[in-house]
Amino acid sequence: MLKTEFLRSKIGIISFMISVLFFCACSNSNAKEEKSQEPEIEAIKVSVFKAEVREVSEYFEATGNLFGDAQTDVAPVVGGKVVEINFDIGSYVRKGDIMLRLDDRDAKIRLEQAVAQLEQQRKAVQQAEASLETAIANLNQTKARLGLSENEDSYNIEDFPQVRSIKAQLELAEKELKRAERLLESGDISRSAYDQRKSQRDVLATQLADARANAMVAMKAVESAKAQVKAAKAAVEQARAAIVTLEKQVEQAKKNLSDTVVTAPISGYIAERVADLGEYVSPNSKIATIVRTAILRVRIDIPEREIGLVKVGQSVSVQTNSYPDKTFAGKIMRIAPSVNQTSRVLVVEAEVENGEGLLKPGQFASVRIAKDKPKTTVMIPTSAVRTEGNKTKVFVVKDGRAEERTVKLGIQNGNLIEVQQGVKEGEMIAVTNIERLFDGAKVIEG
Repeated sequence: MLKTEFLRSKIGIISFMISVLFFCACSNSNAKEEKSQEPEIEAIKVSVFKAEVREVSEYFEATGNLFGDAQTDVAPVVGGKVVEINFDIGSYVRKGDIMLRLDDRDAKIRLEQAVAQLEQQRKAVQQAEASLETAIANLNQTKARLGLSENEDSYNIEDFPQVRSIKAQLELAEKELKRAERLLESGDISRSAYDQRKSQRDVLATQLADARANAMVAMKAVESAKAQVKAAKAAVEQARAAIVTLEKQVEQAKKNLSDTVVTAPISGYIAERVADLGEYVSPNSKIATIVRTAILRVRIDIPEREIGLVKVGQSVSVQTNSYPDKTFAGKIMRIAPSVNQTSRVLVVEAEVENGEGLLKPGQFASVRIAKDKPKTTVMIPTSAVRTEGNKTKVFVVKDGRAEERTVKLGIQNGNLIEVQQGVKEGEMIAVTNIERLFDGAKVIEG
């Protein structure tokens, strides 16, 4: 009886175990079938970049303020009523552009008057020159009558041709008279012959006196003609001097007229406007302020401990709060000769290209100044970096899988950025579709 019960119990246990094993086998079979029916996860297509070591410049940071490269106040040099205005605050003007016109009617009238006076004086010069030519001709004619050349200005009465001729005849007559006296004493000639020669000598003496008197009159005529020439020359010089004065007056009148048009002295943006249409502006009163912003100056405060790290020509990169993701390149151009005794900082000036006009004078800037010696570091594209909250990560592609890495970044150089920690040289970094990646995701390069 007991043996029979024992056998029944053992058979029941065996049956239960068989049932359990059968159930498990069925469950595993169903699980395998279900698993075989699940679809495979699609691989994410990514482009990769091989992390590489490059030399990059090291920086130290400082702060600064932006200023216009040039700033000028615009003012007319003459006063007048504003009849045209072509600018406003914020507008851009090029050097030479007409900014403002003043009423030019009075200036035109003064120019016309000056031109008319100049023309009259030119006619006066022509008349004076004609008078001078007449006086010179009269002088030359007077000299010709006396037998003098045109270029002969120094002369003596005894040198006049008529005087010389009669004087020579008189000297001959004197000699003949003395010979006649000796002959008369010896009885070789008659008294009447002697008297004839004496009479001839007396006539020539009278003629010489008359010739000398005539020569004296002629000399006075020459001197008078010369005085007329001198006066005519003075009149010409005076008239020509008046021409010079009037020409200056005309040029000044032209300038006064052109000064009624105010042009931009430099290219830049209008920062201030102090004139309105119809308003009277005084000479040299400011009507506008132009700031040139194509190149901006950055005045940088360099702490005393870093003074030795800056020099002219050094590269800088500038960032502002308005464009936190954009850097602007520049160079140090000027260094102050001394340190500020209160703040203990050295002021240096860098120039930054601002062709797009994104930067504005007066903005605060963060400045990175490149050190002389570059360093070698691992660089990857900025497009490979994904930031979530305070966590910065990249995805390393290895064996067809994406491996998430938390990284520490450093200096940005163009479209590459330094990885100080988290990536090694030669590792392949995903640079596309990183927003779809996760740790362990299956990827395919392409």
